[in-house]
Amino acid sequence: MKPGGPFKTPPARRLPAHEPAAPRAPRDGEGVAGHDASIPGAGTGPATRASARSRIPAFEVMRITDEIAKRRAAGRDVVSLCAGEPSARPVPGTITPAGYTGPLGTTPLREAISGHYRGWYGVDVDPATIAITTGSSGAFQLVFLAAFDPGDRVALASPGYPAYRNILAALGVDVVEIPTGPDTRYQPTPELLDAAVAAGGPLAGLIVASPANPTGTMLGRAELGALAAWCARHGARLISDEIYHGITFPEADDADPRGVTARELLPDAIVINSFSKYWGMTGWRLGWAILPEDLVAPFEALASNFALSPPAPAQELALTAFSDESYAERDAIVAGFARARTLILDAESQLGWGVAAPSDGAFYYYSELGEPLLERFGDSVSYARTLLETADVALVPGVDFDPLAGRRAVRLSYAAGEPAVAEAIDRIIRFQAG
Repeated sequence: MKPGGPFKTPPARRLPAHEPAAPRAPRDGEGVAGHDASIPGAGTGPATRASARSRIPAFEVMRITDEIAKRRAAGRDVVSLCAGEPSARPVPGTITPAGYTGPLGTTPLREAISGHYRGWYGVDVDPATIAITTGSSGAFQLVFLAAFDPGDRVALASPGYPAYRNILAALGVDVVEIPTGPDTRYQPTPELLDAAVAAGGPLAGLIVASPANPTGTMLGRAELGALAAWCARHGARLISDEIYHGITFPEADDADPRGVTARELLPDAIVINSFSKYWGMTGWRLGWAILPEDLVAPFEALASNFALSPPAPAQELALTAFSDESYAERDAIVAGFARARTLILDAESQLGWGVAAPSDGAFYYYSELGEPLLERFGDSVSYARTLLETADVALVPGVDFDPLAGRRAVRLSYAAGEPAVAEAIDRIIRFQAG
């Protein structure tokens, strides 16, 4: 592996205050930027560069995933607790040629998703306000484009999913990171939002995730309700990432077993979800957004230009996701995630790490490494790199999720299941003892 491997320190999160000076016009006998005009092709046009909006950090998880594939191809037995990708996936059927669908997806699938909300949450959602997208990633891109203009201020929790901030930054939106920690269970609060407004001005939107990536923490009904009320009072759009709904481990008898959808609390909330996590369909790239009525037409216009339509074969397969048999099968897999989660929680004393976030849902365990390991390895990037090189265990340093304190933390994904988690824990303990 090259020095630094897949673990690279992310570049500065903010764009430079000043753009590079425009290239000067070539003088007689000189090409652009001093090139010899006698060289064929030299000096034939202005210097080119990548756009300012493209200067965002790459998603470190995907870099590590590529490194894992290379190591496995070379015969290494790598245990990956890296990507949030369930190991148990649906068996695909025979794929036949398919044409475009409407830009917001097929009517049968939108109606099936509406029925899903009635069944799980007791909420009526008009199928006309449901947009099928190319994964939740496609939903975030189109929602952000439809809802915000360059210069708008949008708040999100840190640590949090890096694609939120990176997509927003690429679109010229001002990202307002809300530092969170154990005192707020790694979730934003109205008080923190008030402080953000006092420090920088009004917010155009707030992104929440429950269960959250990377922490796995959840917002209870009261907490999410307070944030929804804050957004309603301040004219801010609430965007609720509910991609991990159904992968929850409630301990209180009165807890909502699947999670609370923001649509129960705020009729104009934007909800984003996907078939990738609970249903394990990551590679099919299929998600959805529930939109307020004022965003349906703008969203459709953008979708028809950006993607034409969501993938038709994936939409056909997704219709089977809402059967009783499918729910039962996926719930059994979630029970397996719960057992893998217990393995990690039971091993906390042996791991000897620092403060960990409550893993209420999703399939992530996010923890500080603690001072002894930080003194030994320097930071979580070095720890993760050395762990992969020495013990063939892949996990993610926290720099992806928290640009400030992420160098002190790591994220484990237990989506790989019990055997992989058990083996990885054993290797980690032996690695740290070495």
